[in-house]
Amino acid sequence: MFGAFGKQENPKEMEEILNDTITPQELEKFEKVYMKELKDKKCVTAKTQFEYAWCLVRSKYGADINNGIKIFEELCKDDPENKRDYIYYLAIAYTRMKDYTTSQKYVQAFLEIEPNNMQVMLLGEHIEKELSKEFKKDAAIAGGALLVLGGLLGVGFALAKKYHDKKKPDEEVRKDEPSN
Repeated sequence: MFGAFGKQENPKEMEEILNDTITPQELEKFEKVYMKELKDKKCVTAKTQFEYAWCLVRSKYGADINNGIKIFEELCKDDPENKRDYIYYLAIAYTRMKDYTTSQKYVQAFLEIEPNNMQVMLLGEHIEKELSKEFKKDAAIAGGALLVLGGLLGVGFALAKKYHDKKKPDEEVRKDEPSN
């Protein structure tokens, strides 16, 4: 419906799509249209909701992106005919929020509808790379924590041994030495 995807034969680089931001002026323009429809008609068209949500998702601010997510999720329920488009933008939004697990679920849901969509497959690959980076970073942090813990335990054992050795009574005089 909304023609939101680039040509499948030549999809944009995923980084370009994910880093695309909207100017505050553009966002304000779409927000005014959204609010005007809401005020005048008490009902906002799916097209206006879509355009506003897509602007919100391209914002630099997490709160805006979350608001865009809410609109897209509502559109999925209210306008199932265009669910495919909404799912794609939900995957983009969650990727921008670095919620890769949720984003991955939307990519999988999209690929169930359209399994050969190159742009969505590229998004899935991007998400996998980011998850792998996070896993490696988390593993490095965990490994570092284990090293620190091991070092602390080693120091603790050394101090305990030193303390224990100080508490031992003086060595007994050897039996073969004469006593005074």
